[in-house]
Amino acid sequence: MGTLVRTPVFATSILVTIHVVTTLGRSYVEAGVVAAAATISIAVSGPWRGRLLDKLGLRRVVAPSLLVSGVCWGLAPWVGYYPLLVLVVVAGLFVVPTFSVIRQAIIAAVPERDRRTAISLDSAALELCFMVAPAVGVWASTVWGTAPVLFVVQMIGVLAGAVLWVADPPLRADSEDGPGAVPPPRRTWMRPRFLAVCVIGAVATLVLAGSDLGFVAMMRAFDAVPELGLVLAVWGLGSLIGGLVYGALSREIPSTWLLVTLGLVTAPMAFATSPVELAVLAFVAGVLCAPTITATVAEASRLVPANARGEALGWHGSSITAGGAVGAPFAGWALDGHGPGAGFLAIAAVGVGFGLVSLLVSRRPAARPAERVDTPV
Repeated sequence: MGTLVRTPVFATSILVTIHVVTTLGRSYVEAGVVAAAATISIAVSGPWRGRLLDKLGLRRVVAPSLLVSGVCWGLAPWVGYYPLLVLVVVAGLFVVPTFSVIRQAIIAAVPERDRRTAISLDSAALELCFMVAPAVGVWASTVWGTAPVLFVVQMIGVLAGAVLWVADPPLRADSEDGPGAVPPPRRTWMRPRFLAVCVIGAVATLVLAGSDLGFVAMMRAFDAVPELGLVLAVWGLGSLIGGLVYGALSREIPSTWLLVTLGLVTAPMAFATSPVELAVLAFVAGVLCAPTITATVAEASRLVPANARGEALGWHGSSITAGGAVGAPFAGWALDGHGPGAGFLAIAAVGVGFGLVSLLVSRRPAARPAERVDTPV
């Protein structure tokens, strides 16, 4: 169910971009504005919707999202540029908080010792969505046009959200407070260690988003753009395998070390001399992608009390969204100034640097969440 609910998310960005450029006849800059507006609105909605999940429960939060999303995406594919921009922003603010819901449901359904494995399996499923959904969406848009495909994809998302509403999976374990319990003040759990985990998640997705653009630049330099999809598939395969292996490990690896290692294995791609060499290096780098994100989710869930987990995972999700939004422009700046390999070097340096700083922050002792769950806001 989690895969079905989140698949449309991965197809939306590329479909909206193609729709704006081809069907509406606008520029790539204008398409980027729509994509950025959607990203910002979704990032803003994460903590807000997460806190509502903590206070009201799944059904009371998802129901308005289904109504607003259904109306907005029912109209968006058929209107002009500026109405589309407004509808995308509104839909983003009321997006079904699928990532937070699914992750909370997984955390609630399994004992703490098995959570990393369960989250790793979920990350592996997301990798499959990430690899398949955009490609299928682009293919479908070339056959049937962007407007009907965008409409169908979003209606699938609304239908999946309705299934989630009907299923109403528990978001907390039986031993934890249910919806309606007073969430603790943010100051009791939004501490340096939690913020460091969010930063690690943001920087990890910055590295991933910047790598996307780096692959494009390198394959253009090799005059091998038609093979770009194969390189990306190998990268995604590495991430899929890495996530499964990480989930099977008997010991957890801290996200700080994973981020540092992710940066270190990303840098060599700047020196690839052929598409085959780039694909091999991409596979190695991909092995660290899913484990790094998985580790941050597991750590964030442990650092907060259960009745603040929705908001905390909302902040974590917004951090990841923000990192993804910054990654491509940052890598593009490096590419424009210093050539096709510079993007990989720039994002690798950021990953290693922030990872080392986070190592220092993570050494500070964290307060135990269970001691502060009853304090009113």
